[in-house]
Amino acid sequence: MPQTILQELSEFGQSAWLDYISRSLIESGKLQKLIDQGLRGMTSNPSIFNQAIGSSNEYDAKIAQLKRQGKSVFEMYDELTVKDIQDAADIFLPVYESTKKLDGYVSLEINPLLADKMKEQTDEGLRLFKKVNRPNLMIKVPATKSGMTVIEELIAQGVNVNVTL
Repeated sequence: MPQTILQELSEFGQSAWLDYISRSLIESGKLQKLIDQGLRGMTSNPSIFNQAIGSSNEYDAKIAQLKRQGKSVFEMYDELTVKDIQDAADIFLPVYESTKKLDGYVSLEINPLLADKMKEQTDEGLRLFKKVNRPNLMIKVPATKSGMTVIEELIAQGVNVNVTL
């Protein structure tokens, strides 16, 4: 079977990542098909989740359930995003293992509103890393002045880090 362009890229040391996530991408098998074609990782951010959640009805039932449970908007967002990230990380785990931790990561961004708050960013990065509880999770840290210290602290504590603008 001929190689795909994504598979050929990996031979040159390049790792193609998808800058998108949604429940339907995960549940439909489309994400697995992209991985089979050579996709090596996935990234997310609040804007991506806003688009995924706001442009479809695939999250509506879960949102209604969480609302009935009295969850705040933040708690609902946290639950929806963590679940998608966990599921995507599980699908990418064979890539992570077969590449000996070089690829197969899924990233989740710290709330950008914390970008200038060092302690809060560190605490949030650690909280997310523990809550997602997947070895192939990367915590996305805004590249601000305080973010540089956060990056060092998270790495020192064993957290995989992805730096973002």
